[in-house]
Amino acid sequence: MHFDVFFSISHTPVAGELPSEAQMLRNFFDQVVAADALGYGTAWVAEAHLSTEVQKRNRRPVVQHWQGEVGLNVDFLQLAHQVFRRTQRIECGSAVMNVLCNGGPVAAAERIAAFCALHGADAAEKRRIHVGFAGGRFDFMNRAYGLDARDAVEEAAWPVLKGKVFREAAHLFLRLLKGETLCGADGPQTVLQRADFREEESWLKICQAYGQQHGREAPAVLPIERRYDFEHLKIVPQEWRRDLLQLVVGSHDPALQDELNQILPVQVFNLSITRPEVIEETHQRMRARYHPDGGGWQRHFMPRTSFVFLNEEEGLSPSQRSDAARQEARAALSEYWKALEGTIDPNKVLAAADNALVGNAEEVAAQIAERFHPADRLMLWFDFFNHDSARVIRNMSAFMERVAPRFDMEIAS
Repeated sequence: MHFDVFFSISHTPVAGELPSEAQMLRNFFDQVVAADALGYGTAWVAEAHLSTEVQKRNRRPVVQHWQGEVGLNVDFLQLAHQVFRRTQRIECGSAVMNVLCNGGPVAAAERIAAFCALHGADAAEKRRIHVGFAGGRFDFMNRAYGLDARDAVEEAAWPVLKGKVFREAAHLFLRLLKGETLCGADGPQTVLQRADFREEESWLKICQAYGQQHGREAPAVLPIERRYDFEHLKIVPQEWRRDLLQLVVGSHDPALQDELNQILPVQVFNLSITRPEVIEETHQRMRARYHPDGGGWQRHFMPRTSFVFLNEEEGLSPSQRSDAARQEARAALSEYWKALEGTIDPNKVLAAADNALVGNAEEVAAQIAERFHPADRLMLWFDFFNHDSARVIRNMSAFMERVAPRFDMEIAS
């Protein structure tokens, strides 16, 4: 089994405490240095853009009840340089990089090439970056860069169309990283059709908007103008260490996962709360579809996130540790859902707690054995709603000392 660690660096109050941004970053570096020493395989770091607080005043706000900022890491590649400078063995991953904003797929590809060229200037360097990439969780971050509905048809279709925009960007992003010379027209053409929508009503709204806009009936297959229109180009540098890059797509679209693996080896993000049948279907399909340059598909090519509420604090009995861990989980998860949705849904909190790893070391080990395959790769989230950095490090240590030895642990490759 492969054990990685996930860092959110969320600048949000916890029990009335809100460290400064500088202290948050110091805490992160202390924790990632500890993770390196403890033997975690990859440090995955969340990426976010622009102030969550300020966007609450906007016309179309999201996460209106979130206090503070969703995350302080706005540039994974700069952060990765700092992580590698401070550590000896651990690799670094983005969870996830938004390839729609900040210049879009062309700029993202060039930044990654530049990073790998600098990072790999030492021929002895073997540590990789694992670039998890997606279209961004919150639309307000993308709108600042002009990524929004351009007319009434796109506005009506936006929940579906956003995924198709990501498809167009992802194709360009990968082909540029591969070293191709291309133009915007070389990307996939985007179309909308009835099969893209779950409800007939949604499709009818789009057809109506098209009719009002164009004065004629909408076709069965509706072409959408490209988002990325540019003449032929090629990113530089060109002679960079591609062996130092592993790509991981943050999309649950099976067709897109398959398409991208026709270009380069692209692994897949998944969540611990994803239905088991979906996880197994993905593994089965990717055994046949994973790009051959990446070798045969392995289960650890699909990292899975999991909250960890572990209590192995001194002075407590095993049952007291179990009770304390469950109290910690309930408090943190309640705050999380309240921040995201504005209400506390006890059923949702309970479901999330059931999908987290909660308890003393014995219980957490038993939960892992019951829920996960022995070859799975877990992204363990210890800093979730917890600004007590010393406690986070103690939990990380307790996991590696008292839980991980119960499994055949490997470093993911």
